[in-house]
Amino acid sequence: MPKKVSRRSFLKRFFGTLLTTVGLSVGGYTYAGRIEPKLLKINKYQISHLDIPVDFENIKIIQFSDTHLGFQYTLEQLQELVEEINNHKPDILFFTGDLLDEPNKYGEFERVISILKKLEAPFGKYAVYGNHDHGGYGTDIFKRIMEESGFTLLLNDSIKIEKNAQSSIYLLGIDDAMLGRPDISAALANVPDEAYKILLSHAPDLADNAANFNIQLQLSGHSHGGQIQIPLLGALVKPPYGEKYYEGFYTVGEEKPLTLYVNRGLGTTRLPFRFLSVPELTIFTLSRK
Repeated sequence: MPKKVSRRSFLKRFFGTLLTTVGLSVGGYTYAGRIEPKLLKINKYQISHLDIPVDFENIKIIQFSDTHLGFQYTLEQLQELVEEINNHKPDILFFTGDLLDEPNKYGEFERVISILKKLEAPFGKYAVYGNHDHGGYGTDIFKRIMEESGFTLLLNDSIKIEKNAQSSIYLLGIDDAMLGRPDISAALANVPDEAYKILLSHAPDLADNAANFNIQLQLSGHSHGGQIQIPLLGALVKPPYGEKYYEGFYTVGEEKPLTLYVNRGLGTTRLPFRFLSVPELTIFTLSRK
């Protein structure tokens, strides 16, 4: 026979549950708004493919993305990030878009340049446009910042990265999908089909198209990993062109599959929160094995 619950016990349990829920909500709000956005998770992965030249064995690539300076991410955080990246001694460095949240409202361009200049990578620093880099009349602003910081800005173009005269890989960079005009065919114009190719595309969902071009690896950002993830419900904030692929590794295509990696980025936009989507710095090591 079920035990009878007194009115006093019921009220005690009810208000206890209510206070616990409120407490967790307040705690979650504080964590998502003040704690998680300031964290940094460093993910390390090996990228293996038989098309990678022997001389590129153990080449270290670092990808960072989506700082959105001016919204929540600060110059102090950027300075700490640069020191962290340099401590890992990358051979090649990639930035996959969305440097400033609103370029036309940001007034610290010279400080951003002076910080980014400190980044070191012997085989080059490379970047592509994100949607926020075009937004707010930011196209020329972003170009100036990146080029004066020592980055090569790829706009539907490619560049050959050589270890020596006989050994090279190709880097492709395309425009943003939302506010630009991405053109993978143009980026591939001078690239041998048999070469190992890395594509930088701010928008991850363009991988469905990239998989048709014998591209082995695509690195993207844009989605912030959903920015807010709720257990059982998943990612709540998935932007256009970042809805299908929004976090981590994916294999796209069948005959010659493309490996896609979507970086969660470092900053936030629109909502100043991150929950179960910790800011990320990604380190890749190339290998033929």
